Amino acid sequence: MGLKAAFVFVAPEADPARHRTVVSTPVVELAVVGVKNYAEAVAECTKLVEQGTAALELCAGFGVEGVAAVKKAVGNKAVVGVVRFDNHPGLQFKSGDDLFG
Repeated sequence: MGLKAAFVFVAPEADPARHRTVVSTPVVELAVVGVKNYAEAVAECTKLVEQGTAALELCAGFGVEGVAAVKKAVGNKAVVGVVRFDNHPGLQFKSGDDLFG
């Protein structure tokens, strides 16, 4: 297997125990995990990294504060990337920082 990666999205009623899946290809194993807030994102990303995930991509619902919290939690154990919307269409055109920060 190649790279273990994860895409983490934030949605107010997401439950990471239920809202998750893994897509495996010959090159990458991608976990997709939904979380309801930044605290849950930090916890889930920390677990993913402990399980060998080397790359985390955060959805556009994460504002700069949410990205910083995840980056601080995982340190240099994984790279953190982001999809960006200044104002997310799925979150009433607000930043996650306004809703979850």
